[in-house]
Formats: sequence, C-alpha cells, structure tokens
Amino acid sequence: MTAPATAPDVELTGRRVEELLARLTEHGDAATAAAAEELVRVLMDFYGAGLTRIMHLVERRTGADGPRPALLGDPLVSSLLVLHDLHPEDAATRIGRALASVRAQDAVEIAEFAPETGALRLRDTGPGGCCGGGATDRPAVEGALSCFVPEVTSVEWEAYRAAPEPPLLQIARRPPTAATAP
Repeated sequence: MTAPATAPDVELTGRRVEELLARLTEHGDAATAAAAEELVRVLMDFYGAGLTRIMHLVERRTGADGPRPALLGDPLVSSLLVLHDLHPEDAATRIGRALASVRAQDAVEIAEFAPETGALRLRDTGPGGCCGGGATDRPAVEGALSCFVPEVTSVEWEAYRAAPEPPLLQIARRPPTAATAP
C-alpha cells in the first residue's frame, strides 16, 4: 500500500478533463472524440459505482472490526483498491477471497502463483469439484479472480486425479500346515 498522495484540486481536474476533450474534438476526428468521451463516461460510472458501494458498506458497519471486512470482501471496492495500489492484503490472500466469493475454496486449491508473470495454477480437489461439475464453474472463478486479483494474468487448471487404490492386504489366520493339521 502506498502513502496517500496529495488530493488533486477538484475544480482544476474538471477543467483539465474538459480541455482535453475539447482539444480532441477540435484536432481529432469525430470517432476519436466520441471514444474519448465514452472512456470518461465509463470511468466515471465505474468510480461512481465503487463509491456508492463503499458508502453502503460503511453505513452497514458489519462485523466487530467495522466496515473493513465488508469493504475488502466486495469485488468492486477491492478492484478499486488494487487499481490504486491501496489494497492492504497480498495477492495470495486476495486469491483466497476470490475463491471464497464464488464458493470454490473447497473445490479448488492454489497449486502455484508466480507474481512476476501473473500466472496462477489451480487444482481441482475432488471429482465433484469446480472442474468436475460442481456448483462453481471456471468462468465464475476466473471472473472473481479478475475483480479481486487483477495481477493474475492467466489461469491454468489441473484436473482432479484420484490417488491409486492401495493393494488390498488380507490379514487372516495362518493356513494349517502339516505339523498342525489334524
């Protein structure tokens, strides 16, 4: 988590956005200007939804620790915190949160995560698990990972492999021998 930056001046920021959009409209083609305006609108909607969710979660103040667990457990708020390098949890913890959010924590286990490449390898833990037709599916798990852990760039799935059955050992009485036979 980085130290909080000085808050930008709201009025200056608004003017700067308007100036940039006006410059694109004047010097660019209509499609570029429309795309830039759409980009600003999408980002405003994203942040607006995140702030709305934050306010809702703070008002609820769930748990003994206040709103923190609810905020960190929310996919939208969590993604905003990660986007700005403000999330207090490490990637492994957030991977666990993502699996828990889609109820896959019992069906899938983390085989390996390589932070330098963003590659995550998950393993099915049983025949009824995520990839074996259980209640949670791969797209749901991958969607949750994209919200909670955007630094995961690829997900590789290992199928469940049942351990081979051990050989049957029978323990019985010794068969009669010539010396003990009647």
